[in-house]
Amino acid sequence: MAEAIGRPQWSNAWGRLVAVTGALLLAACSTVVPRAPVEAPRAQTQAPPPRDTAPEVVSGLPRDTERHRVALLVPLSGSNAGVGRSLANATQLALLDTRNAQVRITSYDTATGAAQAASRAIADGAQLILGPLLAEDVRAVAPIAHAAKVPVLSFSNDTGVAGNGTYVLGYAPAQSIERVVGFARARGMNNFGGLVPNALYGSRASTAFLRAVEQAGGRVVSLQTYDRGSGALSSAVQRMAKDAPFDAILIADSAGSATAAVPLLRRNSPSAQILGTELWNADKGASAPALSGSWFASVPDDLYRQYARNYRTRFNAAPYRLSSLGYDSVLLVVRIARDWKPGTTFPEPRLRDADGFAGIDGAFRFGRDGVAERALEVKELRAGGAVAVSPAPTGFAGK
Repeated sequence: MAEAIGRPQWSNAWGRLVAVTGALLLAACSTVVPRAPVEAPRAQTQAPPPRDTAPEVVSGLPRDTERHRVALLVPLSGSNAGVGRSLANATQLALLDTRNAQVRITSYDTATGAAQAASRAIADGAQLILGPLLAEDVRAVAPIAHAAKVPVLSFSNDTGVAGNGTYVLGYAPAQSIERVVGFARARGMNNFGGLVPNALYGSRASTAFLRAVEQAGGRVVSLQTYDRGSGALSSAVQRMAKDAPFDAILIADSAGSATAAVPLLRRNSPSAQILGTELWNADKGASAPALSGSWFASVPDDLYRQYARNYRTRFNAAPYRLSSLGYDSVLLVVRIARDWKPGTTFPEPRLRDADGFAGIDGAFRFGRDGVAERALEVKELRAGGAVAVSPAPTGFAGK
């Protein structure tokens, strides 16, 4: 259990940024967990409230009468403990930055059993669940939360788990592919090729790619799949060569796989524009010279850089890239908490506000399917890093 208390030291610029965010406000497969250079430390256990303000104690945790009870379900032990603690730290930092004393967030370890964690959280009075991280954990938690009428804001990027009170806050690959394909098509590229791995992520990327090209008015000349094995990628590229040349080629895989494929692709399509997915945004392999000039779409990084600096200052460690989902989920809760009476059911319809919310990762809103629609930017990889060549919209045109 962790509850943030106190007021951190922050820069004036970040203070204005969080203040504005607080005013406007407003996680294909199992979530891909990126590596971070330093593992975030465990969140400190919050001291009990003063005796004269302590709420009545019943079974489990004390029942709050003046604060909103929110549960955070993330892995705090096991192989994914690093990213789980980074998400937990991010939620703590968001409460501190917003100076919010109305929301109480309690952490539960999904590594020891996601279903059990959800049951404990609901028994403790949670009216909203943030997390889990992994898609399989979301599937275990969803029916328990649905039966208790407790909404779930998961950090997964598997859109298949959304619905019936479960929402997907993670970065959906289909949106990234649609954005970068549209950008390429607007610049006169007509003939597209695609390389995707034989996996759930690749299957969904293939579907998104075909749909995106069709909607943009382009043509998919060749779409090749490959297994994760020696020589498989090279064989897929050789099959593509029969249909070369291409105007643009999507590689829906890690930057490392793309780096291996590009030199082979250049033999038959020397001028083809290489396209990637949101996976490249947190992939150190994206700095490889072979990918210079490539495009991919992802959430904007401008506010994330300031967040990462503040995170390092407070926790003496670098955050995982997707920890921003934890921060933004709290901004959303703080926004809705203005009209949410403590002790009452979370006002789920507010999650579907047409204007959406804003956070470190830019503007987003939930559609009827429960998946977060995001305003993405297109980035070009260069020697000095990724540079935005098409900025993310600041809001949504359609209501």
